[in-house]
Formats: sequence, C-alpha cells, structure tokens
Amino acid sequence: MENQEMAEGSVKNILEQDSLKWVFVGGKGGVGKTTCSSILSILLAKVRPSVLIISTDPAHNLSDAFQQLFTKTPTLVNGFTNLYAMEVDPTVEEDMGSNEGMDGLISELANAIPGIDEAMSFAEMLKLVQTMDYSVIVFDTAPTGHTLRLLQFPSTLEKGLNKMMSLKNKFGGLMSQMTRMFGMDDDFGEDAILGKLESMKTVIERVNKQFKDPDLTTFVCVCIPEFLSLYETERLVQELTKFEIDTHNIIINQVLFDEEDVESKLLKARMRMQQKYLDQFYMLYDDFHITKLPLLPQEVTGVEALQSFSPQFVTPYQPSTIKGSVEELERRVSNLSQMLKDAEEELERLRKGKQKA
Repeated sequence: MENQEMAEGSVKNILEQDSLKWVFVGGKGGVGKTTCSSILSILLAKVRPSVLIISTDPAHNLSDAFQQLFTKTPTLVNGFTNLYAMEVDPTVEEDMGSNEGMDGLISELANAIPGIDEAMSFAEMLKLVQTMDYSVIVFDTAPTGHTLRLLQFPSTLEKGLNKMMSLKNKFGGLMSQMTRMFGMDDDFGEDAILGKLESMKTVIERVNKQFKDPDLTTFVCVCIPEFLSLYETERLVQELTKFEIDTHNIIINQVLFDEEDVESKLLKARMRMQQKYLDQFYMLYDDFHITKLPLLPQEVTGVEALQSFSPQFVTPYQPSTIKGSVEELERRVSNLSQMLKDAEEELERLRKGKQKA
C-alpha cells in the first residue's frame, strides 16, 4: 500500500529514511534542481536535527533561491535553527591546500593525471564536510555530465593514487637522494608522500563505500516532461546503476495539469505532449517514487515561497476543481465573462482613440 501511495507523487520515503547521510539532487540544466534541493532540505530540516545543503554547481543558484548570500563556509539559513547552506566549486578550489611544500608537490603530481584535480578537490571538500556534525547533507549538483564526473571521483582517485604509488615505487630511491642532495626537509621525503597518499586513499575508500550504501546515500533525479529531459534522466539512471548508487525518486517539474479554466489551444497542445512523456516516465520507472510538480505562474524564490510550495512534495497536487462539475462550469462561465468584459473595454478604448484621430 505504501508503494502505491508513493507512486502518486511524494518524497516521504526520503524524509522517513532516518539512516540517509548523503542526498544528491541532479538532472539536466534548467529543470529546477536548485528549487527542488532547497525544498527537500527544508522538509528534511523538519525531521532531522541538522541539515546542510551544498551547491556544487559553478553557476550557483542557492543564494538566489533563499535570497541570502552563501559562501564556501556553512551559513545558517534565515528563519531556521538547523538548516545550513554553502556554495563550493569543486573545479576551482584555490585554498584546499597550500601551493607550497608537500601539498604543492601532491597537487602537481595529481594534475598530471586527467580528471584527478577535480576529484581531489571534491575529496577534500567531502573530508571537510565529514568533520562537520550534520545529520544529513543535500547536494545541489551541476548539470548531469558534471555530476557524473563527481560521482566517479572515488574510482578516478583510486586509479590516480595507485599510479602515483607505482611512480613512488619506481623513483622513491631517487627522490630521497634528491631531497638529501638539495638539503630539503622531511616534508618532501618518501615517507611523507606515502603517508599523504595513504591518508587520502583511506578517505576515498570510506566515502566510496558510503556512496554505494543505499542506507546512507540516494540520488533524486529532477526532470521536466519533455523528450530531452526524459532521455537525460534515462542516461543518468543507467550511470547511477553502473556506479552502484541508489536512486528510486524522480521529481517531474513544470507539469501542466488539466485545470478547469485552461482555454488556450497552445496550452492544451502542450498538455497533450507532456502527457505522452509522463506516460513514458511511468512506464519506464514503474518501481520509482515519481513526484509531479505543477508549473507555477511565478518563480519560487525566498524562504516563504519555498515553504509554501513544499507541501506539493509530500501530498500529490490536485487541480482546483473536478472536470464536469458545477463548480468547474461556474468558473469557466466567470472566466469567459471576464474575458468578454476585458475585450469590450479594449474595443471601447480603440473606438475613442479612432474618433480623436
């Protein structure tokens, strides 16, 4: 019964899973990931002791969503006592380590391995986050391709570090001779490099294990009912399955519901198009919890707007009146009367303008 209820459209399963530590929210660009991750973090803050939402998208939108400036230091969100937010860019973290001495050498070695610089920055960020005592961490990720690279980071780093270790085994003796020859301190010694790599590898293995544990990590896919978004979601789900990362929630945003007062032929055509893709989503992901969110006439920005929209994530959205009911016909008559009145006023203005001319 519970699964049937979830299939109607809810993220209750995430809110009720107390063991979750990491929640990733991702999908194609422009589908409303930041709004969804922000609302998810607000809902989690109601049931968890402390929540941190992190934006890893270089084009940060968290500050816009909450209408509050965030930096790479966790900041308490206005109006909350247990919700924090921060914005980081895993690709260009300048101060993850000093560029001098040991860190500089590791950084230079890392840069020689494609993709590992980004992965190491992300690893450092996760290491930092793990020292913070948050009950659950929500990631507002960059568009799909970038996100998939970040999720690959444990294996990328492991390969890279193994390569660096083999280099150390080959040139270790030469390196220690050079450090002695140039009078360098022990920071550049063979043991120091080995220790640094080993400690990093331990963090990576621990995070990798956590990411693959469905009790600790889940991925929420956000999309809109259109072909490209459906295609991208399918690719994302396949990749997540390949990485052994749990995903069983899809949020379909910007859905046009068959409201009683929609008279526009264009909107009706768009509804039919959306319905075709919605049917495909339900067919492809019949075992997923699919949440449908209505297209709104305004943007959802600011804590108040986010909170007022949040019930749609827990209770399936229902159009305001039932089609074919007395209430629906009365509203249609009222809307048509208003449209007729507006048209008559516009005609009167045009006539007066013509007379003056």
